Amino acid sequence: MPRLKVNDIEIEVEDGLTVLQACEKAGAEIPRFCYHEKLSIAGNCRMCLVEMEKSPKPIASCAMPAAEGMNIKTNTPFVEKARKGVMEFLLANHPLDCPVCDQGGECDLQDQSMFYGVDKSRFKENKRAVPEKHMGPLIKTQMTRCIHCTRCVRFATEVAGVSELGAIGRGEDMQITTYLEQSMQSELSANVIDLCPVGALTSKPYVFEARPWELKKTETVDVMDAVGSNVRVDTYDWEVKRVLPIINEDINEEWISDKTRYACDGLLNQRLDTPFIKYNGKFEKASWSEVFKIIKSKFENSSKDKVCGFVGDLTNMETGYIFKEFFDRTLNNNNYDSRSDNRFIDNSERENYIFNSSINGIEDADLIFLIGANPRYEATILNARIRKAFVNNNTKVISLNDVGDLTYPYKNLDGQTQTIKNIFEGSEEISKEIIRAIKPMIIIGESLLKFNSAEHLLNLIKNFLKINNKFTDDWNPLNILSCDAATVGNFDLGILNREKNLLEELKSNKFEIIFLVGQDNLEFDKKDEFIIYQGSHGDKGAEIADIILPGSAYTEQDGFFTNLEGKIQKAYKASYPPGEAKEDWQIVNELAEVMSNRKLFNDKEELESSMFNYLKLQQEKRKAKYKEKINLEFQNEKLNIQLKDYYFSNVIARSSKTMIECNNSKLNIKSTGTEG
Repeated sequence: MPRLKVNDIEIEVEDGLTVLQACEKAGAEIPRFCYHEKLSIAGNCRMCLVEMEKSPKPIASCAMPAAEGMNIKTNTPFVEKARKGVMEFLLANHPLDCPVCDQGGECDLQDQSMFYGVDKSRFKENKRAVPEKHMGPLIKTQMTRCIHCTRCVRFATEVAGVSELGAIGRGEDMQITTYLEQSMQSELSANVIDLCPVGALTSKPYVFEARPWELKKTETVDVMDAVGSNVRVDTYDWEVKRVLPIINEDINEEWISDKTRYACDGLLNQRLDTPFIKYNGKFEKASWSEVFKIIKSKFENSSKDKVCGFVGDLTNMETGYIFKEFFDRTLNNNNYDSRSDNRFIDNSERENYIFNSSINGIEDADLIFLIGANPRYEATILNARIRKAFVNNNTKVISLNDVGDLTYPYKNLDGQTQTIKNIFEGSEEISKEIIRAIKPMIIIGESLLKFNSAEHLLNLIKNFLKINNKFTDDWNPLNILSCDAATVGNFDLGILNREKNLLEELKSNKFEIIFLVGQDNLEFDKKDEFIIYQGSHGDKGAEIADIILPGSAYTEQDGFFTNLEGKIQKAYKASYPPGEAKEDWQIVNELAEVMSNRKLFNDKEELESSMFNYLKLQQEKRKAKYKEKINLEFQNEKLNIQLKDYYFSNVIARSSKTMIECNNSKLNIKSTGTEG
């Protein structure tokens, strides 16, 4: 480990670190534009110049490896003059757009020119102008402001895996462009907005909406998929203006998907803000007391076996738990579920439905086998981790199906369940590869769980991994890739019915009353059923409802969510539900009071305490012993991966105008045949 001096402070750093990183370790701040921790080193901007003993010229600290015996100075007049000169060059062509630039207030160029720059320029030449580029419905370009740091180019190539951004021209004629003047074909494209240190790439939907100091900032978690990305929700008054990523190295690093970032405008559209009752096929506004009385009357005049309930894909754990308690204690009935399809789930052990290797663990894997999964669309951030593992470690990826471009190369098989059986019975070459791998990852998608042989294959896979000692104290190779934010939390809370097939009974019209909480994905033909729908948006569930109870979206209430790897995170309230809408747990609690003259819980704290006690008890009940179970029916089937429409996967996304534009942009590229 080399030892060196930074501003007369002697430090020891790891091998391979740069001078810039060594300076930061010593507590010295180094300005930079092109350098970024997650991207390769470019050395373009020269803003990070420092003085090194025995060097006649200042050195670019981001590109110079730290070496034994170096003596670095970061705050001498020599360094100060060099930085002022670099800043003068950077501003030579930069327009004076600060008053109208959306980057104003959070602009690296603005901040660093104030601190390291000069108050005048010696350049008298006319500033150059660069034509705007078309980068789709999400990214607004003002390329005259570009300082050629190439962060966006490196991100697109290295992290997103789409080589669609690059530079053309030389010297003053150099331009960053998408070559074909089309939108970037990546679900991570808008991260270039956060990376851009100037106002060249800004958010198109957010243009001229607000200044950063006017916004209230709330740190929370995302619910657009099951990854649980950490985000910051910025609100102006009660309206959500934008969503930005928060750094969490274990989950989303510092990236978020475009859907996470831009579906938030769906929170304004098609909102349910008052209770409704359907009279003669038309909805009419009603009061809370009125709808509760009708629901009570319906429940009292119906057999408890004729009542069922379903929890949706965006509901927080408190809502799921109080819904379950409502059925168990108030209705004395366990006809509830959280699945909208007949997928197989064995919740006797938690490892049967979570991503056991963890998102962070993807980087340690030496073989990844995708079975019935398309992580690019089912879990975009997780897919970026797989790409990172491939780029950094050359990790081998195998997929049972050909699922198109995943942004990294993979070997695809024939898509037959018989192939899975052969592999995990040990009769294929891939079987030997899995056995040879030190840390293999088997990633099973929800599509496989919907097949008749799902239970047989899951137990077969588990047996194979167990026999070959792939389960260790620090590694569990079996991973289920959930798609929805509420999935794992609902399974933890036991909101699934294994005694009877509620969906088949629903399709056979055996129920008189159906209670839906945020559930918009059920497919059945309604006959005489009385449907109560509680949710935030007028979507598929509200269309078939007889009574609508307006609930809250994820930004409008505190709530816990468990991500696909089983990590419980809290989403914090950033805004308020519109009109007469209430928080979801509160609606069920008040309904229970109307039904039995007693609330289920006195307040939210009591509900949370009861819920965590229940989770703790369930954890203790689950047996850690492994059960061998393979004598189940198997039938060979062609495994087709069933994907939700990426940009319309939930009620918020379906209500978002930006998501419609993203979808149309993708369709236009496909129709013109220019998709790369």
